[in-house]
Amino acid sequence: MKLLKDKILKEGTLVEENILKVDSFLNHQMDVNLFNEMGKEFKRRFEGCNINKILTIEASGIGIATIVSQYFDFCPVVFAKKVDAANMDKDTYESKVHSFTKNKTYNVRVSKKYINKGDKILLIDDFLANGCAALGLIDIINQGGAELAGVGIVIEKGFQKGRKELEKVGAKVESLAILDKIENGKVYFK
Repeated sequence: MKLLKDKILKEGTLVEENILKVDSFLNHQMDVNLFNEMGKEFKRRFEGCNINKILTIEASGIGIATIVSQYFDFCPVVFAKKVDAANMDKDTYESKVHSFTKNKTYNVRVSKKYINKGDKILLIDDFLANGCAALGLIDIINQGGAELAGVGIVIEKGFQKGRKELEKVGAKVESLAILDKIENGKVYFK
């Protein structure tokens, strides 16, 4: 998606060799106009998949998932929680997820009330690196007897194994921007 790639080149910064910082428009401050265009693009790519629910993980996926929802008849957005909360149902689906960026493993949970047999779920997330978050969410979808319609990613690190891991489990993966490499302080797209 050209608009997103242009935004990455203009505003993205490199924190470390493989960490692209896009907090000025994606995962701290949100560019709602850009999100809206990304929502339209995800709708185009997943047209006809009969999606009735969107699943993401807190916190960075929530904003884009909510915008995407409006293009799928305002279907519910469910997000997996990384922490135990006093108000969280005790009856949950859970999976372990390792964060590449934070180098930390989380036990993520979704209430059993919100993932049901017959649901066709679109998984949305801001980044795809090693695929751990998406695989954890797919595990939760499977526990609930629901069906994965596809995985929508804003930025994929194409030089990491995430896509291959998701394709191994039969997931349709659509990424709006795929990084081919990060070299000498520059981002290159596929």
